[in-house]
Amino acid sequence: MSTQINGALDSTAAQIGDLLVELSHKIHANPEVAFEEFKASRWTADILSNANYDVAFGVAEMETAYVATIGNGDLEVAICAEYDALPDVGHACGHNIIAAAAIGAGLILAPLVEELGLKLSVMGTPAEEGGGGKILMLNAGLFESIDLSMMVHPAPSEFDRMPCVAAQHLEVEFLGKESHAAAFPQLGINALDAMTISQVAIGLLRQSLYPGEMIHGFITHGGEAPNIIPARTAADYIARAETLNQLKTLVPRIRRCFEAGAIGTGSELKFIHKFEAYSEFITDETLAAIYRREAVASGRTISTSPTPAMRASTDMANVSMAIPSIHPILGIDSLPAVNHQPEFTAACITQSADKAVVQGALAMARTIAAVASDQTLRAEFINGKKRIALRQQMAS
Repeated sequence: MSTQINGALDSTAAQIGDLLVELSHKIHANPEVAFEEFKASRWTADILSNANYDVAFGVAEMETAYVATIGNGDLEVAICAEYDALPDVGHACGHNIIAAAAIGAGLILAPLVEELGLKLSVMGTPAEEGGGGKILMLNAGLFESIDLSMMVHPAPSEFDRMPCVAAQHLEVEFLGKESHAAAFPQLGINALDAMTISQVAIGLLRQSLYPGEMIHGFITHGGEAPNIIPARTAADYIARAETLNQLKTLVPRIRRCFEAGAIGTGSELKFIHKFEAYSEFITDETLAAIYRREAVASGRTISTSPTPAMRASTDMANVSMAIPSIHPILGIDSLPAVNHQPEFTAACITQSADKAVVQGALAMARTIAAVASDQTLRAEFINGKKRIALRQQMAS
């Protein structure tokens, strides 16, 4: 990559730094949960539209999803923006940083798309925290022509990838029968007892789980009043395993734990599947190596491993199964706070977080420019050689 291109990228990043930080703080102050990111999606899309991006809103039948495109080059690249918050704790996973960095990378590259031969898409992807917006966009064919994709994500440490495992949400409901808890308990069917039996069975199941397998969840509805036999209870659980194949073995075992509760109490059991499983992540090592180099050049310090040790799941992993992708971590000064804690929410608008927004945007932009400027790499992505290698890696 030429010194002239690097200089142009660095110069634009410096010019838009205040805009990106303002956007990050604005999204942080207005947290919106999955599929309800009406403000964040519009704010980010409007900035891209003002920078001459062609914005298609409401894609994949989601009101808060969009694809913003600029350029007509033969190398097609997608940068993914997330902007959904968590219930109660707001942006405790720093999606305000993710969104602002993605928009920043798009703005930094926009003046150079013709010179670099790029068709660049910034994708607004809803509901990463539960709903799988990227999976819906993937299934709708919106990644079909994309040659490579990327995003960044904040955490307590800096790394060139996020250690990701496969995950499946399990929403369950038990239906029993109401009765007076003191006068006529024998006439009721206690749905809370069914949930209790299920949780005990899951606790016992943990002893025989394979390394890396996890089960966690909570009761979302436990009854109506202490003097009424609970006729309805509900819970939301997540099963995790190293791969989708392992998950396919684990989930039926968990289902049987809930079935035990239904059988033991005579309650009716319902399983509610709202979205597809998140897969394991396949990091494209070529992209990761380029990102490491360009992130350091952008002012970042890359660790040899995430600290503290972390494992997570993301719908970006499903994209990585279809398209060469990376998902680097941006370290912010949050410790001892970690993701999904309210203290991490506060850390996501600190000076360290603001620096991560701008430098993360620049690191992605420089990575994409480096690929576009290398004729050998460019050909490998455009001609599908990287996709073939990805399929071979999955098969092995």
